[in-house]
Amino acid sequence: MNNILNIGIFGYGTVGEGLAHVLKNSEGIKSQIKKVCVRTKNKERNGIPQSIITYNADDILKNKDIDLVAELIDDDNEAYRIVKQALINKKNVVSANKKMLAQHLQELIKLQKKHEVSLIYEASSCGSIPIIRNLEEYYDNDLIQSLSGIMNGSSNYILSKIFNENTEYSKALKDAQKLGFAETDPSSDVEGYDTLYKLIILTVHAFGVFIKSDEVFNTGISNLKAYDIKIAKQKGFKIRLIGQSTKLDDSKINLHVCPKFVDSKDQSYNVEDHYNGISINGKFYDNQFMYGKGAGAHPTGSAVLSDISALEYNYKYEYKKLNLNSNLEHSNNLRLHIYISFTNFDQIKNFNFIEINEQFKSSEHNYIIGKINLTELIKHKHIIEKEKLFIATI
Repeated sequence: MNNILNIGIFGYGTVGEGLAHVLKNSEGIKSQIKKVCVRTKNKERNGIPQSIITYNADDILKNKDIDLVAELIDDDNEAYRIVKQALINKKNVVSANKKMLAQHLQELIKLQKKHEVSLIYEASSCGSIPIIRNLEEYYDNDLIQSLSGIMNGSSNYILSKIFNENTEYSKALKDAQKLGFAETDPSSDVEGYDTLYKLIILTVHAFGVFIKSDEVFNTGISNLKAYDIKIAKQKGFKIRLIGQSTKLDDSKINLHVCPKFVDSKDQSYNVEDHYNGISINGKFYDNQFMYGKGAGAHPTGSAVLSDISALEYNYKYEYKKLNLNSNLEHSNNLRLHIYISFTNFDQIKNFNFIEINEQFKSSEHNYIIGKINLTELIKHKHIIEKEKLFIATI
């Protein structure tokens, strides 16, 4: 590899511009941006000269002077094509596309090994928190029991505004979009899919197992209503959107994404605004917590920069857990303690609760707090979505 890494960037949105800024202001990084490939023409772009902009992907993929491809686009299908071809062309790759990675990581790992290059993607999960590197280097043993936490800065910003400033959901969402924490189409953030993709990626490094997204129950905060917020506050809770990966036994693992009622004893209680917070629970080291900014140009740009810096030393993920835990299978046989709100009891008449601890009935609002198997929620997922029921674990 050359003394100076020549970088080809795909995409120059929030993250791309953030990367250009941190590269320009970072000492000791022996890298330079050689080409930037974008889709939209005649658009002003800050931080880079017009001369390095191209609209042809091959100007990067087939450029022998470019050592490293930084894939920073929103389109997961196009990102997959770019990353796959870059690896085949023996170029190291840094990616921030969590949906693409969650869907194709198993294949891409094989490609990087075959072509003896590196694929690194710290920026895909939890912004500025170096969670993947820590799972690879520090937690590279078989002692992790669970990994959980706030993995989406956009939804956490919205929930913080709601609980700390009494902001209405729609206003908090618009504020998040204005600040660049949420996309114009925020569904991936608020419906829990962004958290789901990150959780799948982290599970590969924490437990050494590939889980398909359609196997995992996920629900977000878009159905959150003023009534749910009132109930949570009355009971001394805040609401956080939590992704959780738990080893059930030596052969089973469960992943799910769901809002959670958290009290002041929970570490995620004080994670505010666009910050993320991840708890790692181990067999002997109990609970450890990582905290940092999870959204925005500079936090994610800094994570990409960290990956670029690592590649200057030919860094690669070792995936030690893939060999250790190859026998793990995903299971949704898990008992949950939940809060569920609804308009009328007919909406949940077929929900088979194991135990009901509390319920409230009125002409406008109803809720139940009780224990239910996750398989029941999955069986009735179509009702949850159709009737816009709000669910949170407790």
